Amino acid sequence: MASGARNGGGGLGSRTTAKMDRQQGSTATPKAPAGKPRLSAAGGGAYRRTSSGPLPAAGAGGGRNSSESGVSSRVRVAVRLRPRNAEEQAADADFADCVELQPELKRLKLRKNNWESDTFEFDEVLTEFSSQKRVYEVVAKPVVESVLEGYNGTVMAYGQTGTGKTFTLGRLGDEDTAARGIMVRAMEDILADITPETDTVSLSYLQQLYMEMIQDLLDPVNDNIAIVEDPRTGDVSLPGATVVEVRDQKSFMDLLRIGEAHRVAANTKLNTESSRSHAILMVNVRRAVKGRSEMNVSMSAENGHSSSMMDSLRPPIVRKSKLVVVDLAGSERIDKSGSEGHTLEEAKSINLSLSSLGKCINALAESSAHVPVRDSKLTRLLKDSFGGTARTSLVVTIGPSPRHRGETTSTIMFGQRAMKVQNMVKLKEEFDYKSLCRRLDIELDKLIAENERQRKYFDDEIERITAEAQYRVAEAEKECKVSLENEKMKYHQEYLDSIKILEEKWKVHQQSPKKQIKEESTSNGDVQDLLQNEKMLRQSAEDESNDLKNQLSHWKKMEV
Repeated sequence: MASGARNGGGGLGSRTTAKMDRQQGSTATPKAPAGKPRLSAAGGGAYRRTSSGPLPAAGAGGGRNSSESGVSSRVRVAVRLRPRNAEEQAADADFADCVELQPELKRLKLRKNNWESDTFEFDEVLTEFSSQKRVYEVVAKPVVESVLEGYNGTVMAYGQTGTGKTFTLGRLGDEDTAARGIMVRAMEDILADITPETDTVSLSYLQQLYMEMIQDLLDPVNDNIAIVEDPRTGDVSLPGATVVEVRDQKSFMDLLRIGEAHRVAANTKLNTESSRSHAILMVNVRRAVKGRSEMNVSMSAENGHSSSMMDSLRPPIVRKSKLVVVDLAGSERIDKSGSEGHTLEEAKSINLSLSSLGKCINALAESSAHVPVRDSKLTRLLKDSFGGTARTSLVVTIGPSPRHRGETTSTIMFGQRAMKVQNMVKLKEEFDYKSLCRRLDIELDKLIAENERQRKYFDDEIERITAEAQYRVAEAEKECKVSLENEKMKYHQEYLDSIKILEEKWKVHQQSPKKQIKEESTSNGDVQDLLQNEKMLRQSAEDESNDLKNQLSHWKKMEV
């Protein structure tokens, strides 16, 4: 029997339900009377009513928005019975099974002897004939749906070695798709629900070896990964683990095969391929919130209108959730497993970590002031799953053999104590400032490109206008120059003609002096008139030249 199960101590009747503050509008699980197990109907109803909590108001605080209030949700526990194997059919042929299932009542009877038996109730009771699909739908699907809504979720399997934990969680189903386990089916639902353009899914696959070492199953060389805890929020992370983004089911199956190939297994009397480590699959889902958040709606309602500028500067909101699937190594007695040498040391380490997990669950079930979370790396990794903010579902696997009634009892009591643990599930939203920065960078690049285009167009237009103005000025100067030349030639010709006329008159005057004397007075008057006319013509030519210069100056001003 696992030492962790024994450390639970005390009967079920001596335990009391953990006292927690109930949030307004949330459904609490009623306290079970002393000596009686908790009714599954109440647990199931409470879980369904809290499957999707209210959205928290987005607020400030470094761009991170987390709901200060949560929804109380009890850890849901299902029990699954493994059918008899060939060895048990031969060895226990004359003995009845140590357990009797009543799935319609969600009850399990554990026989003490032929006359007495203890009755336990769980959230779900799965018989040896339950299909893998049925197990996924009642155990893991509600958790997966919560993860897609933005909550953290945990699915874990606990039980004796050889009772079907790895079959329930990690079966790949290469030969028969109906045999696929919870890991494969959960990833199918997640990938089918996300939008590849805005949402991302990434995963890490780890195993905790003996000596408290955490190894990366996707990169086995990395075998001593440190656990880091955020001092502000208390969130636990593994920054040294390999994180791979998954786009389709095929790539996920390839990663799962790589991890399974590196997982440690050994041959024991209880199982020919017994898992000698705790396997932990961490799936991180990042989803963009479509539409406007409650804060944006309230702001718009208060302001009465929504500015397009404010809409463009308002950062988008994303929800980050995490699904943790834990395949625990089997709890076992050393004498029954037949472990020796290195395998014996592994079994001791496995039992030690399971013992630490059992102590934490006992402390949470009893509402103890101190929960020994730091006793083991396993309990540190599962800090959020028990007593934290994750929605947790546990499947305990048992066998029918009466030879292992002690281990079966320990497993059942572990599940009963786990049902008393209350989690306060919370929806966390974040302002996606990185996405806003990328969007603003793109807008800035567009504006810069548009500004450069407009500037180039403006410069080209200035060049065109300048060239056109210079052409017009050149044409005007050319026209003025031609006009001046023409006027100059015209006036010069008139001047020559007037000189010629004067010369002819002078000759005539020399040939007829008398007549000249007689007409002297008249000639002098004519000469004066001609000189006066010449002056007027010159003045007119100067005025016209000045007018043309003024026109040229006017054209130059027009060009500027």
